[in-house]
Amino acid sequence: MNPATLTFEAERPRLKRLAYRMLGSVAEAEDVVQDAWLRWDRAGAAAENPQAWLVQTVTRLCLDRLKSARARRETYVGPWLPEPLVEEIADDPVERAEDVSVAFLLALERLSPLERAVFLLHDVFDQDYAAVGAALGRGEAAVRQLASRARAHVRDARPRFAVSPEKTLELAAAFMRAAAANDMSALAGLLARDAVLISDGGGKRPAALRPMVGRDDVMLLLRGLASRGGFARPMAMRPATINGAPGVIMDLADGLQTIAFEADADGLLSAIYIMRNPDKLGHVRG
Repeated sequence: MNPATLTFEAERPRLKRLAYRMLGSVAEAEDVVQDAWLRWDRAGAAAENPQAWLVQTVTRLCLDRLKSARARRETYVGPWLPEPLVEEIADDPVERAEDVSVAFLLALERLSPLERAVFLLHDVFDQDYAAVGAALGRGEAAVRQLASRARAHVRDARPRFAVSPEKTLELAAAFMRAAAANDMSALAGLLARDAVLISDGGGKRPAALRPMVGRDDVMLLLRGLASRGGFARPMAMRPATINGAPGVIMDLADGLQTIAFEADADGLLSAIYIMRNPDKLGHVRG
């Protein structure tokens, strides 16, 4: 492997993480990194600062994709969730679990593309304002203003994961057992008062057409499912880390499905994210 290729491969994981946070899509993140590789192979290897060149290239490629993504979201059927990121969280400081959580990625969706890029590069990937400005072709003062505005929107979105992953996993397992038994009382007892449940079918598979907000609202959906024959029985199911949180991958009669769980400081489930859109599950192994 030549030095230019070695340099790129050393940066590939970080570039993919940046692209995923920008786009909310594993598949598109991989495509962007591959596009960056082609540009690096043609011209980037001569860059004086390879890491800065690669970050700038990936960021700008993501910004280009976000323009068309916004138009697609306007016609999206039902709630939108990011593609599930199924992996173990590493010790790298940019791999903090709260920075790949579904709640955090949904908060990023509310930012403009430039605000998102500035926030991620500075607050998550620890680049200084001068470097961020250079990557985006903006002055340092403008970048600081964008970062401040983005920070105000995102501040409360990062879950603190006050409950250990082990405890959340216990809650998730209890939820799955109660669902399999159609035990509505047990399900209600596991949910926080302000719990949310969001399911993304993208119009391709059945899913709730709005976020369910609050325990009563979530239970309304769960009771409706139970009354229509109960919850689908998986042919296979395995635990997984999904967007930094405990979850499960289920192989159902109509295809794969992932569920990610978050818990609050009181030891109750605060969020349940269900991905059913087959277009977002191509990278997930059952």
